[in-house]
Amino acid sequence: MSIHRIAAIIRKEFIHILRDSRSLSMAIAMPVLLIFLFGSSLSLDVDRVPLVVWDQSQTTDSRELIGRFTSSQYFSLAATASSYVDIEAAIDRREAILALVVPYDFGRKLESAQQAEVQLLVDGSDANTATIAIGYAQGVTNGYNSALLLKASQKKGGKAVAMPLEGKLRVWFNQNMQAKNYIVPGLIAVIMMVIASLLTSLTIAREWENGTMEQLITTPLKPLELIIGKLTPYFVIGMLDVALAVLMGRFLFDVPLRGNGTLVFGMAALFLPGALAMGMLISIVTRSQLLASQLAMVLTFLPSFLLSGFMYAIANMPEPIQVLTHLIPSRYFVTILKNVYLKGAGLEIIWAEAVFLFFFGVIMVFIANKKLKKRLV
Repeated sequence: MSIHRIAAIIRKEFIHILRDSRSLSMAIAMPVLLIFLFGSSLSLDVDRVPLVVWDQSQTTDSRELIGRFTSSQYFSLAATASSYVDIEAAIDRREAILALVVPYDFGRKLESAQQAEVQLLVDGSDANTATIAIGYAQGVTNGYNSALLLKASQKKGGKAVAMPLEGKLRVWFNQNMQAKNYIVPGLIAVIMMVIASLLTSLTIAREWENGTMEQLITTPLKPLELIIGKLTPYFVIGMLDVALAVLMGRFLFDVPLRGNGTLVFGMAALFLPGALAMGMLISIVTRSQLLASQLAMVLTFLPSFLLSGFMYAIANMPEPIQVLTHLIPSRYFVTILKNVYLKGAGLEIIWAEAVFLFFFGVIMVFIANKKLKKRLV
């Protein structure tokens, strides 16, 4: 393997990238744009749930319960109703997601120490939002119920009675439960996988379509030298993209990086060769820029978005799909970035994922080298 021949291919590819404004914009502008769009719009946080209230009781107790909902940061009073028709209309128009119905005998039952019930109606068309809203509502009602029990104990004993059990919740690693803190690190991994594969999926196919592959075949250039020479410029651009993504996460989305920043770039350096080589393998097999770009998008974006643990918990997937996720390289990079970003994990925690990324890169380069034949057919 000749260093001089590899350096010549690297220089040739850099010149092509700098002269081709489309490739350069795709390599730099597209990751920035995707991170900005996804990071700004993609959020699982649910707050200020619009609430419609029908208070049939009109008592001090019912107003106290409603006040607990409206004073909470999780609910906002959108409207009041006087019938189920009003509630149905508000939910149909998406003016409200949750409806609270307080029955006529609510206050009387509480005064007589009977069990009082309220009704919660939830718009289930968005299952995720509905589940979170139900959890918020249960938290509010449990707090109100505890206050009633404490008040009843004070009336009977004449002094304050402590609750027999009080659970104190403490959240580690993402104290404010902000979705952006774990979405942005995972987003970096997914976008890098897609962009890296798309960039190199056009390299060999472009040589065939432009008729320059015949010239390369006549040179003493070896397939591995050609692969390394073509991958190196895109590796440099990929590391630049990672740097831009990290800076955007820190200064644009205010996502804390609790771990070692050097470790992030070290893991990216392990991840990118495999993603780039995968794109080049697609280019070698298809020999068509259009087909290669389409195939690269299908083989990278969908698996990375759905099966990497970026958006959906792998533990909740069917067992055959969980097994399949072990073949998705972005799964390991997502795990690495979330551990480093949120937990400040070191190499002693993420070494297994790092080993997989290393061998994935080696295997992809090996297969690409075997598939790249220096012949016309």
